[in-house]
Order: sequence, then C-alpha cells, then structure tokens
Amino acid sequence: MEYRKIEITALPKEKWKGVHIPMVTRSDSYYDLEMSPLDRDGCTVSLVRRPAEREIVHTPEEYDFPDSLYQDHWEKAEAYGVIGSDGNLLSCIEVCPEEWSNRLMVTELWVSDALRHQGIGKRLMDKAKEIAFCQNRRAIILETQSCNTNAIGFYLHEGFELIGFDTCCYTNNDIERREIRLNLGYFFNRDARRF
Repeated sequence: MEYRKIEITALPKEKWKGVHIPMVTRSDSYYDLEMSPLDRDGCTVSLVRRPAEREIVHTPEEYDFPDSLYQDHWEKAEAYGVIGSDGNLLSCIEVCPEEWSNRLMVTELWVSDALRHQGIGKRLMDKAKEIAFCQNRRAIILETQSCNTNAIGFYLHEGFELIGFDTCCYTNNDIERREIRLNLGYFFNRDARRF
C-alpha cells in the first residue's frame, strides 16, 4: 500500500461498535518509577528509562477488558481509521470528549504492523488535534503504559507531556510488571491560529 493512497476515513458507530483492536505492545525498555515515600515535606518522583532484561510483550489475551471500538462507557466517541481492501481495520483512532474538563480523550490509537513507519499514526493524531481544536477543547489527554516506550516516544514527538501516573491502575503489581499507567496531555496555544 503506497503512502499517498492510504485514506483515513470515519468509522461509523453503527458499523464498527465492538470491533476488536488487536493491540500488542512490544518493548526492549521501560520507564522505572523511583519514588520516595510522601511525608509532610513532600516526596521525590522520577521515571528513568531502563533496558529490559528480556522483551516486554503485552497482548489482548492478558486482560479481561480487551480493546474495542465504541465501548459503552465512551458515549460520545467518534473513530477514524484505515480500512484494507478486504474490509478489515488496519489502523484507528477513537476520541471522546470529557465534557466536565473540556478535554478530548484519545481512547484508542492503533496502527497495524503492515502500516507502521508510514506516517499513519501522525495522521491519526493530527485528526484528533483537528477535532479538539474545532471543538475548542483546551487539551487532549491519553493514557499509555511505562513499558510502551515506542508509544511514549511517539507521543512526546507529537507534543504531549507527562501529566500524571497511576501505580495500581491495571493490577496491584503494576510497578513490578513495569506497566504503570502514564497520563499524557497535549495543550493548545489558543493565541495561535493552528495547533
């Protein structure tokens, strides 16, 4: 598939709701959390990138709640993606407004191995930025995991920054599993004409 011919299209809810996203993450490194105990004077926190002893792999089968489009709790979600000639999903982004905070949340972002390194992830993220900007959202937010260093590098390149973390989002052993939830945010400069 040539880059110029790859079209990103709307994925209507009535057709794509419940479609499974085969999200597999592989990494040879992770961000290790170093944190002193919180006391009256505060604490120190740092995330240090370290090489993994062996490749870290996470697959949908590990979780009771696998990724899919238009999950019920994302009531106002909209999705966009690339569909192959066989009608199968090859990449997607799903976004959903978080009305109370006036932010747009990226709930899913996936690019198949066949489309990696062709700029599709950037084009999908540009779509999210366009939606957020047109809706006058103050920021875009998303979550990723400390072991997903490839995704973290992509998000940092796209202008996202760390806005928080959760050490027990997925299990009570997230730190040991090297799978700490990292929350990242992209902030708009409203004085500028573009994002």
